[in-house]
Amino acid sequence: DALRHPYLDEALLIAATAGRTLGMEPRSWPKYNRELRSNRRFYDFLFDSGPVHLDKVVRWSHFANRVTGDDLPAPKVALPADRLPAAASEIGAGFVIIQPFSAMADKQPSADVFRRMIEVIPSDLAVLITGAPSDLDGNPDFKDLLDRPNVRFDDCRLEPLSAKLRAARLVISVDTAVMHLAVVAGAPTICLASAAYVGEIVPYAGEIMPDNVTFFFYDMPCRGCLGNCSQPHENGRFACVERLEIEPVLDKISSMVSNRSREIL
Repeated sequence: DALRHPYLDEALLIAATAGRTLGMEPRSWPKYNRELRSNRRFYDFLFDSGPVHLDKVVRWSHFANRVTGDDLPAPKVALPADRLPAAASEIGAGFVIIQPFSAMADKQPSADVFRRMIEVIPSDLAVLITGAPSDLDGNPDFKDLLDRPNVRFDDCRLEPLSAKLRAARLVISVDTAVMHLAVVAGAPTICLASAAYVGEIVPYAGEIMPDNVTFFFYDMPCRGCLGNCSQPHENGRFACVERLEIEPVLDKISSMVSNRSREIL
C-alpha cells in the first residue's frame, strides 16, 4: 500500500523473497522516509497511486488496473448474494445491530450517544450490541445499556454475525470492520465516523458508494489526519467525535426503523 512501515510491512515483503515485487510509491513519513527510500531497491516496480487523500478502494483499483493492464472502474462496495451467507432467521423478524466499540476508545462516541439512539428504536425491535467479549469490560459505562428489556450483548464471530447483518432492520456502527461488512452484505447501515479517515476510508468515494449506507461525521480543518490527531481531546475523545451532531442521526434512525418491511438482497 502507499502507507507502509519499513520495519513491518516492508520487512515482511523482503522476507518473502518473491520472484517479483510490486508496490505503490510510499506516502511520506518523516520518521521513516530515509528507510523507505532505501527499501526502494527491493521493488521491481513502484506505481504512483495518486494524491495523499484518495479512497482506498479507488487507489487499489487503479493499482490493479496498472498491474493487469485492464481499465476497469472501481467496484461498488457490495457483494453478490451468492457470496454471502443466508440471512439469519433465529432472532425473529425485527432487530437492530449496534457496534459502538472502536479499537481506539477516543474514536467512539459516548455511551450516552448510543443510549439516545436506542431510545428512538421501537421497543418491539430487539437491539443487539455487538463486539468482542472484552469490549464491555473495557467500556463499563456501556453495560447500563443492557438493562433495557429489548437490548442484549452479542459477541459472535464475524461469520455468524454476517448472517445476522443480512437480516437486520438497521446496523449502526462506528468506522470499523463490522460497518464495512454490513455495507457489503447489503444491510441498511449508519456509520458514525471521525474526520480522521475522511478522504481515504469514509465516506466512500462517489463512484463506489452503494445506496444502503449513510455516513455521519463532524468536519474539521484537520480532516484526514489518519489518527494523528493534532487537536486537544474533548471528554477523552477526538474533537470531531465529541462534536458529532446527534439529532440528524436520530432523525435518520427514526425514519429507517419506521419502515418495517425489508427485502433481503
